[in-house]
Amino acid sequence: MIPTGGMPTLSALRLVERTEDRQIEQIRKSPEHARAISIFRERMRDVETVDDLMKDRDLYVFVMKSFDLEDQIFGKGLIKKALESDINDKSSLISRLTDPRIKELYKVLDFRNGGTLNFNTLSSRWREEMVDRYLERQFINGHKETNAPLGEILEFRKKVPGIKSWFDVLKDKPLYAFMRTALGVPDSIVKLDVDKAADWFERKFPLDGFKDPKQVAKLERQYSALSDTANGVGGFSPGSGALQLLAMGGQRVGSARIVTIDVALISSVPRFPYR
Repeated sequence: MIPTGGMPTLSALRLVERTEDRQIEQIRKSPEHARAISIFRERMRDVETVDDLMKDRDLYVFVMKSFDLEDQIFGKGLIKKALESDINDKSSLISRLTDPRIKELYKVLDFRNGGTLNFNTLSSRWREEMVDRYLERQFINGHKETNAPLGEILEFRKKVPGIKSWFDVLKDKPLYAFMRTALGVPDSIVKLDVDKAADWFERKFPLDGFKDPKQVAKLERQYSALSDTANGVGGFSPGSGALQLLAMGGQRVGSARIVTIDVALISSVPRFPYR
């Protein structure tokens, strides 16, 4: 992963955008993830029931990590019951759960007949889509660990296409936190009931804005500026991730190191991104 710790968020984002494919390929080839992917491809085709998935820890962990549910791996009983329940029954466990990650897990895996039947696992295309999902999640979470605001923007980009109402935002804690920061939402809004909060956000940022790339980019700039200000992130320092990155790409001549700086990349970041 490219080191971005200590960098202004927008600068880090531009660097990551240019190298995303290469970084994901590095994740794919790393011993830990290459082994996990190989096991998934080999064994997932034989999974027909929820019990089949649950009894293979390697598969279970892979799937949970793919949906950013690593913090819920210990809750095996809850996940099993959720996957076996009927989402069309409003009283069922999956219907009552509010965690959007578990509902996405349920819909994508698509176990049927009370968790005793699955057609997706037979599809090589579906299995490869799961591998891609796993790699994307490792990519996002890896950046969250080294540069939290950058990781949150990558998370935001992933979720934007699925936003159909402000309730989708309000029930998703990371997405809600992102929008609160980007829009400079006062603490008093948190005290409103969900319907009033949704109305307030709609007036502040109409839902159609999520379909406008320019409006989405503006949100990212505002989030970056406010996050950097809150975290005290300013220009580059001698030990910053940016200079480390530049040094990695340099060539040594004698005792000196020649570093090629991408002026176009650096100058593309607005001086005042919140405007």
